[in-house]
Amino acid sequence: MKLTVFGATGGIGTRLVRRALDAGHDVTAVVRDPGKMPADLRERADVVQADIMDPAAIEEPVKGADAVVSAMGPRDFGATTVCRDSSRSIIAAMRATGAGRFLMVSMGAIEAMPGDDPFTRYVVKPVILGRLLRHGIADMRVAEAQVRDSGLDWTIVRPPRLTDKEGKGRYRQAVDRSVPGGFTISRDDVAKALLDLAGDLPSIGHVVSIAG
Repeated sequence: MKLTVFGATGGIGTRLVRRALDAGHDVTAVVRDPGKMPADLRERADVVQADIMDPAAIEEPVKGADAVVSAMGPRDFGATTVCRDSSRSIIAAMRATGAGRFLMVSMGAIEAMPGDDPFTRYVVKPVILGRLLRHGIADMRVAEAQVRDSGLDWTIVRPPRLTDKEGKGRYRQAVDRSVPGGFTISRDDVAKALLDLAGDLPSIGHVVSIAG
């Protein structure tokens, strides 16, 4: 595949770029600062420096892509619009160039879903995570709505709490529902899931929850 990755210098994005390259895919990594990309990946990927918030600036990187992945996300718990602003820009660039397949990393805490146990449904998500991650959740809800209304072949991927542990090389997933008992997942296994789902046509138009 020809894969375009936004958020390519982040924890998930870097791992996705590496996995995709190792699997023999062509990868375009769109970044603000190429220096933050590991040197070995800069040598193997097509690294494009661009302002992700400017649709015109990212049209060329998404043109001809078989799949576009956004691993953008907030860096802290403060007020943010990074997810809604980046998804809006990516969607505009994809529409302008005819690119169709879009995957966006969201968060499992965004809402209660079938599959959640009662404690998670009524306490963890609305009370604990709902307060701690309220700014990120508010931003991601807008981003998800934009993706759903985009007209693209979208898949929203919702992981639970992320860890930097070594990946298991496997994960559990559930479509339009939560993964029972799925409380954590490594960033490496999220990257594996994204690469698997990029070519998974049945996941188009669905929310896919993943967990370790």
